[in-house]
Parts: sequence; structure tokens; C-alpha cells
Amino acid sequence: MLVYVVRRLALMVFVLWGVTLAAFVISHALPADPAAAALGNNAREEQLQAFRVRNGLDRPLAAQYGLYMEKLAQGDMGASLRTQNAIVADLRQFFPATLELTLVAVVFALLIGLPLGVVAALTQGRPPDLLARTFALLGGATPVYWLAILALSVFHERLGWLPGPGRLDAYSLAPPVQTGLVTVDALLAGDREVFVDAVRHLILPGLVLGMYSAALLTRMTRSALLEVLGQDYIRTARAKGLTRARVIGQHAMRNASLPILTVLGSLFGSLLTGAVLTETIFSWPGIGGYATTSAISLDFPAVMGVTLIAGLAYSVVNLLVDLLYAFFDPRISFS
Repeated sequence: MLVYVVRRLALMVFVLWGVTLAAFVISHALPADPAAAALGNNAREEQLQAFRVRNGLDRPLAAQYGLYMEKLAQGDMGASLRTQNAIVADLRQFFPATLELTLVAVVFALLIGLPLGVVAALTQGRPPDLLARTFALLGGATPVYWLAILALSVFHERLGWLPGPGRLDAYSLAPPVQTGLVTVDALLAGDREVFVDAVRHLILPGLVLGMYSAALLTRMTRSALLEVLGQDYIRTARAKGLTRARVIGQHAMRNASLPILTVLGSLFGSLLTGAVLTETIFSWPGIGGYATTSAISLDFPAVMGVTLIAGLAYSVVNLLVDLLYAFFDPRISFS
């Protein structure tokens, strides 16, 4: 397995190189001037030219890309044209918020999608199955922005059960930053009130972001489990007198887990990089809003930094999913 992991990590380097090349070509293909976008329409030509020289935008595209890769090899993603901060510092500031929200969304998706999928498979053709399939259909078809606005209107504005946008209430003092995850930092600081406040702020955006994933997991779990339940070894396990819970939990679910793991890994990567609408509506200071603002302002280095992080997230998650295959199915070998 060690050889397999090393080989995958080596291939990951080429994948990330391809990501940087594609992001560079696409971003620089836009017929727009990042200097004018950064300085405004009233900037004089002398100011625009000085900005281009200072940020290397006056060089040929090949030279710009070569310089970027040279700095990247040293761990330097460059500086943002918009904030003038190091992109590594910007990502360190915004990425933990998105990671925290994504983890909560995945937890909600698992807590909702897996049980519904199991119930649907065990009650095929009956009312519980119909309800689960209806949820899967509606959850997959409902626009995220509409669901977010509806959730805020009902649970925050009318009922007052949950707080509104943001990571903390206005009167809450953020804990000292250690991980960037407010809930974890609050626990490390021993601040129970801030921890509870942060958890309450995570519920609405986490549910909204995880609803599509829960719907997809419901459909995938039902399909995978139905296929397994028709196999001969399941009938044999039942004939031996094993309890229904043991047959489902120990035999059926374990063998149905591989397609579920594949979908879950893909969902985690997409949630981590695609939470733009949810973060915007809930005023969540994450990487989605940072990427959107950078793209609008033609901040090429920042866009490439976000794209690189997205490619790295997908690659790492896919590697972890492949390694988990061997845990759930001993027949799989990485030799």
C-alpha cells in the first residue's frame, strides 16, 4: 500500500500542474485588463503601466507562467492583485470557514441520506420508499439559493429558532485563532458559550449546503443496497438464522459501501469548492466568496490559488476514498 500511495502522490503532482496550466490559460484568455479592474476606470495610463510592471503583467504569458511555477515550487503562490496580500495568507484566512461548513454539510448529508436510503431499500414499493424517493427528487431539484432564502425566512425571521447570517452573533467575541475553525477554537479556549453560538450558526447553512448531497446519497444508498440484497450470500445469511440487523449492517451495507464511498468523496470535493451561493446568502467568510470576488476583479493569481486548492482537495479526497475501498472490501489489493 505504501508503494501505491507514493505512486499516487507522484501522479498528483502532474494533476496539479495540469490544473495550474488550465487555470492560467483560461483566466488570461479573457479580453480584459486586470490593472484597470484593480485601479478603476479613472486611473491614468502611467498608473496602469506601473501596476503592470510591479505585478509582472507586462511580460509575455509564457514568462508569467514560468515565474508563477518557479515561485509555486518554493511554496509561494504570489500576491493578490486586489488585496495585495500573499495568497497563502488569504487562503489561510478564508479556507477554514469553508472547511468547517463543508464538514457540517457532509455530516448532515450522512445523517439524512444513509438512513433514508436504507429504509427505502428495505421497504421497496411501499410508502416509506415513496417518501424517500420523493425527498431524493425534490432535494436534487431544489435550487440552493431558494432553499437558503426560505430557510432564513422561516427559521430565523419568523420562528426565531436559529440565528441569521455570519459565523457568530455580533456580541460574541471570537476565540483566539488556532485552527481557523471557530467551533474547534472555542473548545480549545474552553469557551462553551461561543462554541454553542458557532454550532447554532452552522445549522442552517450546513443543512442547506448538505441537502443536495443528502438527496443524492439517499438515491445511491437505495440503489446499491437493493442490488446487494438480491445476492445469494444475503439469502444464505438469512437462512442461517442471522438477525435482520446483522444481515443488513454486517453483510449488505459493507458490500454496498463502495459506490456510496465514491459518491461521498465526489460530494465532499464539490461542497468544499462549490459553496459560493450558500456562503454569499449566509454572509459566510469562506473561500467561495473570495473566489467570486477575485474572479470579478480579474485577480488572476488569487483565482489560480483557489483553483489549485480545489484540485488538491479533489485529489486528496479521491486518494482517501481509494484507500478506504480496501478497508470495506478485503478483496481489493493495492500491491
